[in-house]
Amino acid sequence: MLEKDYLANLVSKLPRKPGVYQFINTAGEIIYIGKAKNLKNRVSSYFSSTETGNYKLGALLRKIHDIRYILVENESDALLLENNLIKEYQPRYNILLKDDKTYPWIVVRKESFPRVYMTRNYSEDGSVYYGPYTSGLMVKTLLELIRQLFKLRNCNYLLSQKNIESRKFKRCLEFHMGNCLAPCEGLQSEEEYEQSIQQIHEILKGQMHTVIRYLKNKMALFSAQLLFEQAELVKNKIEILERFQGKSTIVNPKIKDMDVFSMVDEDDFAYVNFLKIVNGAIVQAHNTEVVKKLSEDKSEVLGTVIFDLRTRFKSTANEIIVPFIPDIVIDGVRCTVPVRGDKKRVLDLSFRNATSYKADKQALRSKEKWTAKEDQVLIKLKEDLRMKNLPARIECFDNSNIQGTEPVASCVVFINGKPHKKSYRHFNIKTVSGPNDFASMEEVVGRRYRRMLDENQPLPDLIIIDGGKGQLHAAVKSLKSIGVYEKVAIIGIAKRLVEIYQPEDSVPLYLDKSSGSLRLIQKIRDEAHRFGITFHRKKRSKTQLHSQILDIKGIGQATLKKLQQAGVGMSELKQMEAGELCNIVGERATKMIQNYLKST
Repeated sequence: MLEKDYLANLVSKLPRKPGVYQFINTAGEIIYIGKAKNLKNRVSSYFSSTETGNYKLGALLRKIHDIRYILVENESDALLLENNLIKEYQPRYNILLKDDKTYPWIVVRKESFPRVYMTRNYSEDGSVYYGPYTSGLMVKTLLELIRQLFKLRNCNYLLSQKNIESRKFKRCLEFHMGNCLAPCEGLQSEEEYEQSIQQIHEILKGQMHTVIRYLKNKMALFSAQLLFEQAELVKNKIEILERFQGKSTIVNPKIKDMDVFSMVDEDDFAYVNFLKIVNGAIVQAHNTEVVKKLSEDKSEVLGTVIFDLRTRFKSTANEIIVPFIPDIVIDGVRCTVPVRGDKKRVLDLSFRNATSYKADKQALRSKEKWTAKEDQVLIKLKEDLRMKNLPARIECFDNSNIQGTEPVASCVVFINGKPHKKSYRHFNIKTVSGPNDFASMEEVVGRRYRRMLDENQPLPDLIIIDGGKGQLHAAVKSLKSIGVYEKVAIIGIAKRLVEIYQPEDSVPLYLDKSSGSLRLIQKIRDEAHRFGITFHRKKRSKTQLHSQILDIKGIGQATLKKLQQAGVGMSELKQMEAGELCNIVGERATKMIQNYLKST
């Protein structure tokens, strides 16, 4: 039987009941998982003439070798099973929810005198977990609020009644700092501690008003009993809670608990924002990006995300605010598409968040594409220069002197096509006198890579010498003397003509003037020249300062040293105000220097 006929036969025998279907390829791998309230109708739709016009769907259909299905009681069970199977097998053609972060939770441990702290490891251990939170700052803020309101232990002692009665533990520094009431020594009862834990549960559920009401009743009771100090402590707690509550985004207290979802839909991506509202306040927000594999319908995408996020964030709200009815049925939960009022306003707020998130993700992708373009430039440069390795690290040298005075050299470093300024180096020429660019180049290249070898630093993939055949020959000679010539590619670039010289090749290489590889070489060469010129000017200014300052009667080495330590050269000195100069060298030296400058 032909494969097409075999699949048609399978589809014809599918039951008209709720379930989950799986498409299998020739290797026996699950490539797609879907849910349906009527398996036969849903799977048949893939093979209809109206659906096969979708090129993405066509690619899927060509790879289907077998179809399997699992029957369930209702559509809700199908949704849950589909979600679990997708997470288990991660089929290639299913929607990709791009969320691989481990979000933080706040856990209230199941133990005597429970601890409350942040964790990223959710466990079915009987403890109560709140979250997950998408903002670490929100977790820290909540925990800080709890620490201000309640004195809880943070030790990991096993505070059983037996251990406490046997005096097994001693109070620690937290007690003396006023952060704990030492239940480890029986100074705080478990009943009193549990009252704080119950209030913490209410706070973490978003029920701030419940805690505030409880505290106000307690404050009134203390006041009636003339226990004014205790009443003042409770009043302070109420003020802390009310300040924190004021920072939440208030929607409308009448709205109560609900989930809000909005979506910006595109051909290949969808961007969904989720807002969790408790007692009229937004207590949680989350964005997610969906990679669409088969040009899925927007109702299907939104339905998948709603189920995933409600499961992940353990939402129990019985109302969902949405921009349109999704392809989902959740028992006991109604979907509302508002057209006006407070619910419409909060939906609009969610949509603005989704739109902003979309812009951020698109900007990030543009940046990644630009990085990919830079990689292409490096690949092209490797091909143009016939290199063995990709020139990920490039170093460029340039000499600088003016009429033979103050010769210096510079080395700039580019990593993956971008300047790495922390690695830039300046060189004072030490062994060469006079204007000898060839000898200067030989010296600095030798010094640079001899030191890198001594320090076991990785050598560059490409060395660029700003100069023609003469400078290149000098650099090659230096590399040969230290034994690294065969390990590193090296070229020279002529200053006037755009000519690339390579060792042992008298004929220059001419690259296309519009090519990215030539533009990168020129960019690196220009940066080396700029860096060298800047250093040379500073050095020349300091030399000029040294010679002229010591010519001033009454000014000696001590004043010169103060100026040099302050980074002042002759050019800076001429522009300085008297007060500024006085702070460096003193009033007497300032007068003598300014009189000298006026006379010259």
